[in-house]
Amino acid sequence: MAEVRVKICGLRTVADMAAVAAAGAAYAGFNFFPKSPRYLAPTQAREVALAAPPGLAKVALTVDADDAWLDQIVETVPLDMLQLHGHESPDRVAQLRSRYGLPVMKVLGIADEDDLADLIEYSLVADQLMIDAKPPKGARLPGGNGVSFDWRLLVGRKWLKPWMLAGGLTPLNVAEAIRLTGARQVDVASGVESAPGVKDPTAIAAFVRAAQ
Repeated sequence: MAEVRVKICGLRTVADMAAVAAAGAAYAGFNFFPKSPRYLAPTQAREVALAAPPGLAKVALTVDADDAWLDQIVETVPLDMLQLHGHESPDRVAQLRSRYGLPVMKVLGIADEDDLADLIEYSLVADQLMIDAKPPKGARLPGGNGVSFDWRLLVGRKWLKPWMLAGGLTPLNVAEAIRLTGARQVDVASGVESAPGVKDPTAIAAFVRAAQ
C-alpha cells in the first residue's frame, strides 16, 4: 500500500519549511486568509516557499478570494496548487482552475451524511477534495479550529478524485483516523502547534511518523 501523504498547513517561517521537509511531508500550505493566526502576506510566503526542496508541493489556502487577491498571490509566490476553503461554487472552482492553470483542491465541511452529496458535485470540477469538519457555530475561521467530525461517515466511500482528510487531527489520533476512513492523504494545522500559528517541529515529525 502506498504511504500516506501528509500536508502541513499554515507555515510562517523558513524554519517551519525546514521542519516540514525534514519530516517527509508531501505538501506545505500557506494561509492567505487575513483573519487567521496563520496568515502570511504573499511577499513573506514567497521567501518561505523558495526554501522548499524540489518535490514538496506548495499550496495556497484562500477563502472566497477575489481575482485581484488571487492574482497577487499567484504572481508573488511559486505555487503548485490552490486550496479553496470558502463558499466557492463549482463554477468558481472550474473558473479558477482555468484562469491559473494550477490544480485546485476544494475543501468541504462535513457534519452529517447530508453534507456528503456536495463531494460528488465538486469532484466533477476540482482536482482534489479536502474533507474537513464543519466549523463550530460562531467560529471566526472556516478551518484550523481543531475540531473533527464523525470519521465513520467516510467508511467504505469512494470519490472520483483524490481526497484528503482534515479536521482536528493530531499526532495521537491520525493513525486511527486513517485506519477508520482509509484516507491516503491527511492535513494538519493546529494539531502540530505549540500556540496558534506557531509550528512545533517535534510535533510535525511525530505527526508524519504516525500517519505513515
